[in-house]
Amino acid sequence: MKEVLLLRHAKSSWAYSVADRNRPLLEKGIKRIQAMATKRPEVFSSVDVFYASPANRALHTACLAMYTCEIPFEKLQVVETLYTFESVTLLHFLRTLPNDLSSVCLVGHNPALSVLVAKLSQNLIQHLPTAAWVKLIFAQDQWEFIEKGSATWGLPKELLGNKE
Repeated sequence: MKEVLLLRHAKSSWAYSVADRNRPLLEKGIKRIQAMATKRPEVFSSVDVFYASPANRALHTACLAMYTCEIPFEKLQVVETLYTFESVTLLHFLRTLPNDLSSVCLVGHNPALSVLVAKLSQNLIQHLPTAAWVKLIFAQDQWEFIEKGSATWGLPKELLGNKE
C-alpha cells in the first residue's frame, strides 16, 4: 500500500514585483496552513518524506506544516521538477519514487495538483484551494503502478463551498 499527501501551497501575495517562484505567503496563508496542520497533525506526521517545489510559497508552506507538527526538517527535500503546473510531471515523479517509501507528501501548485487528484482517484475535483490537502491511499505496493486510490480531503473550514 502507498500513500501520497498532496498539499497545495498556502495563499500567496501578488503585491511584490518579484518572479512567480519568489512570491511570499500572505499572513492569511500562514495562519491557514498552521490551522490546517494543527487540526489534523496525524495526516502530516505519518509522512516519510516531504517533497516541496522550490517556489517560496510552496517551500514556506511545507516548512510551516512541518514545524507546526514538530516534524524534523531532515524529512524535507526541495525538488526543482515540482515547480510545475502540469500533472503529468507530478505523476512521473510519483511513479519513479523508491518503493521503500510508503507515504510521501508533495507540496506544490495548481492546476497540477487538482488534475492529479482527478487522475488518481474516483473524485471529480475542479479546484484544490490554497492550504488544502488530499490524501490518496493506493492498494498497489509499488509506486510505478499506482492508480485510482481512495481520497480523504482536508479543506479549510472557511473555504467549504468557495473557490480561492
